[in-house]
Amino acid sequence: MMWIAVDALGGDLAPGPIVDGALSAARHFDLGVALVGPVGQLEAELERHPGVDRSRVRLVHADAVVDMGESPGSALRRKPKATIKVAAEMVARGEAAGLFSAGHTGASVMAAHSAFGMLPGVDRPALAVAVPTRQRPAVLLDVGASVDCRPHHLLQFAVIGNAYARVVLGMDSPRVALLSIGEEATKGNELTREAHRLLKAAPLTFVGNIDARDMYNGSADVIVCDGFTGNIALKTSEGLADVVTDLLRDELASTLATRVGSLLTRRALRRFRRQVDYSEYGGALLLGVAGVLIVGHGRSSAKAVRNAVAMAYRFAANDVIRRAEDDIAAATLAGAGQGATPKADR
Repeated sequence: MMWIAVDALGGDLAPGPIVDGALSAARHFDLGVALVGPVGQLEAELERHPGVDRSRVRLVHADAVVDMGESPGSALRRKPKATIKVAAEMVARGEAAGLFSAGHTGASVMAAHSAFGMLPGVDRPALAVAVPTRQRPAVLLDVGASVDCRPHHLLQFAVIGNAYARVVLGMDSPRVALLSIGEEATKGNELTREAHRLLKAAPLTFVGNIDARDMYNGSADVIVCDGFTGNIALKTSEGLADVVTDLLRDELASTLATRVGSLLTRRALRRFRRQVDYSEYGGALLLGVAGVLIVGHGRSSAKAVRNAVAMAYRFAANDVIRRAEDDIAAATLAGAGQGATPKADR
């Protein structure tokens, strides 16, 4: 059985929804979950699920958690038994095929980087999420793993994002765009202008800059930015989707006529909600490291956790890391032949 390690204390609402979602994934998919946290506390959570198949559940003791306000580096050094660190080391030892955490993003990234190591040719990890567009899902990266980037880091993000789109989304020739403040190559700051030059010379289907307002119109399959910009873009989008959904619901319930209309449009509204609901996607995949880590929203519901654990399982079962590594190696070799791919930082 394939096992997925779950940071049971990671997240604003942990451990309840984390355990609930993990157990739901174990029921609905051919996987087992290794819940990492204080065993006594986790046993108490399992008592709420008397029918759980214990052959699909392991409890792994870890008695510390990295709080949201802590510096991830110092916290991981001071807390060798932090749940995220113990879970990452399980994956590194081969005791689990992937890892999910809704806890401190910085700590999750650092723990995975330390335990898994980086893929050859990649200097910085990047968090990638699938975002809805009018045509098909697109990949947005980085959304928070590397907030301070150099131009060649964005080039590497484009290469690993291209590999992700090919392997996971089945795209033959993903269109890569650079998120900026305008479509012109001269727009943006020094980072985006130099990144644009590198991307234009790279062996990718580079379609140029993309304005933030065009992120969701389907004109690009891979959208590249630094982690600071991407995190703001993602959270702004999530907040807007929540507000739009609430406004639609309130408006349709405001009068008798619209209440009748809402009955007729309820199915369409449900489809709309599923398209913009982050819990449908589960979480963000950390690309560039030699292991599977899915980082969830801090407020992840049981549904989001179930989908994230299932995502980790699918990525591990389909050997996404190895296949992406092959794509990265091929792109790096082609880029070196054109003089477009810079040497990795040492």
